[in-house]
Amino acid sequence: MANYPQLDNASGVWNLREVYDAVMGGYWRNAGSRALFAGGVNAPLSPATLNTTDFITMAAAGNAVDFGDLTVARKGAAGIGSFTRCVFGGSYPAVNSIDYFTTSTLGNAADFGDLTLTTAEATGASNSIRGLFMGGYGGSPAGNFNNIQYITIASTGNASDFGDLTQARATNAGLASHTRAIAGGGITPAERNTIDFVEISTTGNATDFGDLSNSRRASSGMSSSTRGVFAGGLISPAYQDIIEFITIASQGNAVDYGDLTLARTQLAGTSNSVRGIVAGGKDANSSNIIDFFIINNGGAATDFGDLTISRREIAGNSQAHGGLNDGYQGTRPLPFNEAGGDRALYMGGQTPTVLNTISFSTISSTGNVNDFGDLIVATRAGGMISNKTRGMMSGGNAPGVTAVINYVTISTLGNAADFGDITEAKQILTGASNNTRGLSAGGRKSSNYDTDVIDYVTISTLGNAADFGNLSVARQNLAGASSNTRAVFQGGYASPGSQNNTIDYVTISTTGNAADFGDITVARYSLGGTSSSTRGLALGGFDPSYSDVIDYITIASTGNSTDFGNLTVARGPTNGATSNSTRGICAGGYVSPGDETNVIDYVTIASTGNATDYGDLVVATEQVGCASNGHGGLVG
Repeated sequence: MANYPQLDNASGVWNLREVYDAVMGGYWRNAGSRALFAGGVNAPLSPATLNTTDFITMAAAGNAVDFGDLTVARKGAAGIGSFTRCVFGGSYPAVNSIDYFTTSTLGNAADFGDLTLTTAEATGASNSIRGLFMGGYGGSPAGNFNNIQYITIASTGNASDFGDLTQARATNAGLASHTRAIAGGGITPAERNTIDFVEISTTGNATDFGDLSNSRRASSGMSSSTRGVFAGGLISPAYQDIIEFITIASQGNAVDYGDLTLARTQLAGTSNSVRGIVAGGKDANSSNIIDFFIINNGGAATDFGDLTISRREIAGNSQAHGGLNDGYQGTRPLPFNEAGGDRALYMGGQTPTVLNTISFSTISSTGNVNDFGDLIVATRAGGMISNKTRGMMSGGNAPGVTAVINYVTISTLGNAADFGDITEAKQILTGASNNTRGLSAGGRKSSNYDTDVIDYVTISTLGNAADFGNLSVARQNLAGASSNTRAVFQGGYASPGSQNNTIDYVTISTTGNAADFGDITVARYSLGGTSSSTRGLALGGFDPSYSDVIDYITIASTGNSTDFGNLTVARGPTNGATSNSTRGICAGGYVSPGDETNVIDYVTIASTGNATDYGDLVVATEQVGCASNGHGGLVG
């Protein structure tokens, strides 16, 4: 096995190939093994607030062991964890001090600094750099807070203002991926089902994510790098045993997928990115129970062991939760080969009814598609973008020309969420991307005028598109393809009445206008485009009769396209296409006026020859959008 850098040893030169192999192969070292549970109260046996701090080794079941003491007794504190530190802030009655422990070394806490507000019953979430304290209660007359505060975990000092939650609330539950912090539920004073999120690396106000399955307070939060979990809580007057999850990179409502061993509230949650762990809390009395479950699976939780003392209003965190371990400990998405993944998405389209459906298939196999989820609204003729984790449809007709960008996490079934907007509302556009940037090019605006605009987004970051440059010819119904460095845009229709043979190209990492690449073999529009890392294909279209032509180019060079072969059936407006870098697939379209097809064809991109039948769409569809987590722009 190759050597590779350790998470706590960043000296020397990192061999990125070895890092990639380790992460994708699933043998990257564990970031850490300890979880800490701090403070609380043993009521009704004792009303005294505790400074007790326990720890467990998360990979092995067993009872907790004494770690040390907080600087002050705390209950209702918020917990934050990095690779090296566990941090606990606030208390009830409201306290503004923050403590920290060095997780690898037993001993008492040290003073970190102060919160911006004297706060109890806030929640914590963090990645390896920043920790956030979200919401909380300031006592009377201050009431509940909507404030979000942050610290830099590796330093010491006072917290700074980050922004605001969507509503003032306390006793909410927090969790994080390495990019997002999530706060769910709480009390305002009514119990809430609201889930908010922020991007940890920025500052600003929270955005609505979706809803818990029911309104409740004082539940616990934990996460892998992709999945966030909420467990337990209180729906007055009943204690809850529910375990439910969200996919952190998307938006939507939580889904129930398991139960705790005991219904309880005011409990602590944390994880090692594989196991979710829940400790203490209140049932009829204070509890010492520690439960665990597998985050990817859910189901009934299992007994882990016991805390050193029964207590509720307890805080917890760890040195290996999902905010720290993006891609580690088996929590990565679908297995990736060198080029990426093997899942194709089929989004929207027209039957002639406009569809909101999303389907998927495994590109390296053959067969019919399966249900994935739904678009935000029924949409056809959007531009498709994807990287190894996200699939996106930009613009289209919903009905009515739209600028909305839909996105999904490709590895996880579910509905699309709003990413942002392209710079102008348009339909019948095309997309191209590498693993970092997605481009949307050409199309027809609501005025029925063609556009030459190229937009771009950073796929990992939600937000509106920015201007990239312009095509050499304003046109609609064109096809996009890409390598890791170049995007090419082939054919199209230039109003007021001509099909086009132009091939343009741009360098994805820059901005600027497209340059002439060459010409496709037959001028046509409403064609599909896809690629390996070296070849770009243009499939089918309308010239003005329905076409079965497949062309190819070598993306790194310039020049005219070459005949590749033929589709199984000639078809045009509009067939979608994508690939896993080895196999290209082409789906749907018209085979005659008003006659949509459900046919999916495939070709082997490195060879030439005619297409072979792959399987079928759920229904005969034209203007379907296709994307994958393994196309030619994702190699490397």
